[in-house]
Amino acid sequence: MGTQRDTLFRYLSMLQLIPRAPHYRATTTLKDMLEERGFKVELRTIQRDLEKMSSHFPLHCNQSERPFRWSFDAGFKSGLPAMDTATALTLVLAEEYLKSLLPSIAVDRLGQQFDSARKFLDGLQQNGYADRARRVRAIPDGKALLPAQVDAGVWQGISDALLHHQAVDVHYLSRQKGEIQQYTLHPQGLVARHSVSYLLATVNDYDDVRQFALHRIRQLSPSRMPFRQQPEFSVESYITHGGFDYPLGARQVELVARISPDLAWRLRETPLSEQQQLSAPGDDGRITLTATVPNDQQTLWWLTGFGPRVEVVQPTEWRRILAEQARQMLKQYTGPADDTQGRLDRTA
Repeated sequence: MGTQRDTLFRYLSMLQLIPRAPHYRATTTLKDMLEERGFKVELRTIQRDLEKMSSHFPLHCNQSERPFRWSFDAGFKSGLPAMDTATALTLVLAEEYLKSLLPSIAVDRLGQQFDSARKFLDGLQQNGYADRARRVRAIPDGKALLPAQVDAGVWQGISDALLHHQAVDVHYLSRQKGEIQQYTLHPQGLVARHSVSYLLATVNDYDDVRQFALHRIRQLSPSRMPFRQQPEFSVESYITHGGFDYPLGARQVELVARISPDLAWRLRETPLSEQQQLSAPGDDGRITLTATVPNDQQTLWWLTGFGPRVEVVQPTEWRRILAEQARQMLKQYTGPADDTQGRLDRTA
């Protein structure tokens, strides 16, 4: 019984390791990956297992070269493991959220899973879950722009290069120069920020990591240049040290602000930081917020979005910046609307 159980688990593990076409895995690679999961098995045994399973699953074997390479049919839809209601609802919510964050080519890669979740919920007529897929939505906090469109070949090429540690040659539309530039990139990480996906990579022979928006890559091909790995690089550390947050100065500052009761209620439920305090309401109903926050442009923009519902007391530099913005807006909006239209007409 133990041997049969081990064989079953080995079969299941092997099925999980085989990708859909056009991707593939060689039997030697499958052997190494199975050993990492604790299965000691001969290469010939793996080949026999795959031949047996191919009579029950849509497996394809490329025998044009050795070792043989295996893949699932591109249209294969796996039913393992079985779907449940909580997982299905989570997938529907995840699809809604990812649509506002990732390019469509990336979300489409999960299309089969999302379709299965919707069909699962729509099929539960007797349990009252019918039509539930159309009763859940995930909405962003703030105005979400449509995701920038990324070429399918670019997304696949970057994914492969990042996974296999390979350099790529690209034609890239430089925002700063306004023209196409040619680079050899050494991918180190991938980050989705708001509606844009960025490749973090070193360029040519330089060691500093730069950001490249995927939708601005016009052409991509594998490079003949050897990949230049940065073993110490960490995406988390890169972000923590201000890679995307446009730092204003020191890494952390103490924010003191007088805020409206409705915003205070929101921050009690979803704090601004782990080091946050909210005072009792003052005579005017306002509440004093004290929190340790990053000294970055992102936090300042967040505060600006609340307008008069927030009065920053400290840092004094932030108070000065917000006061200057308020003066400029007041000047811009002072005067009748027809004067504004006249200025627009003269500018045009």
